Amino acid sequence: MLQKKVVPGICAIMVFLMAVSGVAIAENATKININTATLQELSQLDGIGDAYAQRIVEYRETHGVFKSVDELMNVKGVGEKTLEKNRHKITVAAPEKKDK
Repeated sequence: MLQKKVVPGICAIMVFLMAVSGVAIAENATKININTATLQELSQLDGIGDAYAQRIVEYRETHGVFKSVDELMNVKGVGEKTLEKNRHKITVAAPEKKDK
């Protein structure tokens, strides 16, 4: 009798854990890499319109890749509040090298 109650409970826990881990994986997969993002991709961030997206690209072209997410505050007009609203949405992964 105990087995009839325990097995469904364990199954429910396993389904929950798989669902939660799937959300985490999906969330990570959708992060915007500010080292490679296009103007359109950058404009999807909260508080980042076309002008700020252009500044981010220009900063990247002038200074090289962002080494940390916090370096985004070096872009004129991007402050702490904008960074914190977007921190979970961005990454600074190194751009992939192209084979010749």
